Amino acid sequence: MFNCKFGVEVEFTGITRKQAATVAAVHLGGTQRYVGGTYVAWEVDAPDGRSWMFVYDGSISPEQKINKMIVSAPDEYRVEMVSPILSYHEDINTVQTLIRKIRSAGAFAPSDAGIHIHLSGAEHTPRSICNFVKIIASKNDLLYKALQIKPERMRYCKELDEILVRRINSTRPRTFEQIAEIWYQEYGGISYQHYHNSRYHFLNLHSFFTGTRTVELRGFNSELHAGKVRSYIVLALALNHQALTLKTASSRKVQSENDKFAMRTYLNRIGFIGDEFKSCREHLCKHLDGNGAWRFGLPKQIGDVE
Repeated sequence: MFNCKFGVEVEFTGITRKQAATVAAVHLGGTQRYVGGTYVAWEVDAPDGRSWMFVYDGSISPEQKINKMIVSAPDEYRVEMVSPILSYHEDINTVQTLIRKIRSAGAFAPSDAGIHIHLSGAEHTPRSICNFVKIIASKNDLLYKALQIKPERMRYCKELDEILVRRINSTRPRTFEQIAEIWYQEYGGISYQHYHNSRYHFLNLHSFFTGTRTVELRGFNSELHAGKVRSYIVLALALNHQALTLKTASSRKVQSENDKFAMRTYLNRIGFIGDEFKSCREHLCKHLDGNGAWRFGLPKQIGDVE
């Protein structure tokens, strides 16, 4: 699952775009420059030829800490870090270290900020895209609980429309064009507008059909905790791999009386196995109720009183 190329966007405040670019330039050993434009951007050119962008995002509440108090700040404190195309094994340490350094510089995530992960669509087929829709639909309740998506962000990462899932199940589309027709059906047809309303879902296929040919997952609250950011990236890669490799996925929501056990067993099934992913499993199960080790709770011991 780690062969898929990806990119990550992390929204934060607390420092300015220029300050964030300076931190990145020092860490990466690159050079920073002011680009400006619509996104009032700063760019950091790394020695490997790739560029990291620090851009304006109007959805972020600009804030800063003064004498340990959080107060409103000017627009230059609306910051979104946009990574270049990344590979997991080669770049995850860079991402995590950069997150730590940005946090140490004074950055923090306001409640309305998010993390978006873009996954390469190069390997996807109509079957795997339909699988992706069904996987997200079937795990929707569990994912929203596990990720604790904040109310302030729900308008930007809405649940998949049930009518969309039903149409995919009933029509069984066999081409990207047929899937796109279903995706945009409730919006009056396909649109090439970048900020189109269809994109504001946990799973965004608008970018796949009309933009960068990437699948975007938007259901992550922003974090400047390097371990949590890694767990989100691994989850995105694992979901993508499952969509690619399943012959067919089910959209049926499985009812669970033990969410923590259901999530732990699902994570194991999609690749979160062994000590390497222990912290990822902990982050993704932390907010769920139940017992991760026992489906029906701890077994009764001999001598227990009913």
